[in-house]
Amino acid sequence: MIILGISGAVGHDASAAILVDGKLIAAAEEERFIRDKHAKNLFPIEAAKYCLKQAGVRPDQVDVVAFPYAEIPLSSPARWHYAMRHWYAPDRALDAIFNGNRRFRRNKHKALDLMKELGLNNARFMPVEHHLAHASSAYHLSGFKEKTAIVGIDGKGEYATTFFGYGENGVIHKIKEFYDPDSLGGLYGAITEYLGFEMLDGEFKVMGMAPYGDPKKYDLWPLIDFNGQDFRVNTKLANVVGLRRYKKNGKGYYFSQKLVDWLGPKRDGDEIDHPYIHYAASVQELLEVVALKLIDYYVGDIIKETGRIAMAGGVALNVKLNQRIIAMPGVKELFVQPASGDAGTALGAATYIAAQFGDTVEPMKHAYLGPAYTSGECIAACEAHPSKPKWQKIEDASIKGAELLAAGNPLAWFQGRMEFGPRSLGCRSILGDPSHPGVADRINAQIKYRERWRPFCPSMLDRAAADILGTDHPAPYMTFTFDVAEHWKARIPEVVHEDGTARAQVVTMDTNPRYYRLIEELEKRRGIPVVLNTSLNRRGEPMICSPTDALNMFFGSDLEYLIMEDVLVSKV
Repeated sequence: MIILGISGAVGHDASAAILVDGKLIAAAEEERFIRDKHAKNLFPIEAAKYCLKQAGVRPDQVDVVAFPYAEIPLSSPARWHYAMRHWYAPDRALDAIFNGNRRFRRNKHKALDLMKELGLNNARFMPVEHHLAHASSAYHLSGFKEKTAIVGIDGKGEYATTFFGYGENGVIHKIKEFYDPDSLGGLYGAITEYLGFEMLDGEFKVMGMAPYGDPKKYDLWPLIDFNGQDFRVNTKLANVVGLRRYKKNGKGYYFSQKLVDWLGPKRDGDEIDHPYIHYAASVQELLEVVALKLIDYYVGDIIKETGRIAMAGGVALNVKLNQRIIAMPGVKELFVQPASGDAGTALGAATYIAAQFGDTVEPMKHAYLGPAYTSGECIAACEAHPSKPKWQKIEDASIKGAELLAAGNPLAWFQGRMEFGPRSLGCRSILGDPSHPGVADRINAQIKYRERWRPFCPSMLDRAAADILGTDHPAPYMTFTFDVAEHWKARIPEVVHEDGTARAQVVTMDTNPRYYRLIEELEKRRGIPVVLNTSLNRRGEPMICSPTDALNMFFGSDLEYLIMEDVLVSKV
């Protein structure tokens, strides 16, 4: 069976993914093709075209288009909960009761239009509940054979914000859902806005800021009412709609004027300053405490039984929370879908439908699911580029890359298939030698143009990971932080965060041989089996997709070296 998953109904992170007989062939975000970060209010026309091409599938051969957004019946508690909790905004409340699927209908029409444009004339349109798609993207691709606890924590889908359940014999079972406005992801997003970042984009920044603050300095618990098994967000302060929203310069925010009266003015600018770092630390701690207790309450018995957890949803990208989940009693392994945000729901909807039709969904082996380009295509891009790049063919990209890194140079590294999800994993990366003092600051100031306090990540050889991280827990996707061993902190200071942790990627030869060899060659020269890795893009832009994108980024920054496949581009 051929299943194409498409996402975009939630207004951001449109994407597409394709499965053929249960095997994941391709997946990509629309933003990468159109160069518009998060592809807001768009559907994945270019990403879907790519997936079909990569799979070698004609549009008329697609059996199902899976869509991660579904109708929610009036009999569901979701719409009634929403109406009750939004009674202060009666238009929203009454809409939920009397016209509660208007957004689904609107997006269904968009999806059907996309199907028509692509020529998917024989495909059946099949919607999947948003949080079931998140759950499937984690469970069905985890490879776990035992009964598996499933956790989904998000902003919101149709109405649900949080999902607890389990998977067994390929079937997903719900245990508990929470509904909007009671959303941990939404609450974290509201504080993200208050701290001066963009919601759905700046949550990583709050997480990076948190270690610089003291979570005990300010008590943010008035934001939530939590008794260990249920929670309600204080909608006088956060997760607000309508007239309760704080407004500034014509923009309405997801928090209220009362929150500003309580905590002080909304933060503006990029400087770390007081008291905002402490607010970041406090909201991070609040998230961790509530999430851990909910996980233990709803799926703790399953964890104790088999030790396996599969997790997705936007909050699953909170790597500090994930580190604490791994440390929970009984946890043997946590699989976090690398595309845990809403882009991953295209993948989840497709896998959910595949499982329903009896396909055996193959485990996810890597996240290199986007397009690749030949050296010839890279050369053609160089020759066509208006900057007239100076380029040369090289015999061994891994050796040449290691030489440049060992000399202290940052390096743009463009190889193989583009990653799916928000993390660069060695195919669309900016690299540095983490043993060279100051290389992180140089990349931040001259290339990434991002806040100086945001950490960089280490990619490390699998044979060295246990010694550096003190654990052999799988970590292929940069979805966890780990405490860096003391005897390594001084050796790789550029990838150790303020709190002594690192968001690590463990690299294996079988999934990315050229990147593995690059790190091996760097180790020969510097004695360090680790490379600093950050995404190949500038601040505010999507990750690079094509050679032309890479060249545009290269000449729009202070980078001096770019290796695209077997082509070296330099400015020196």
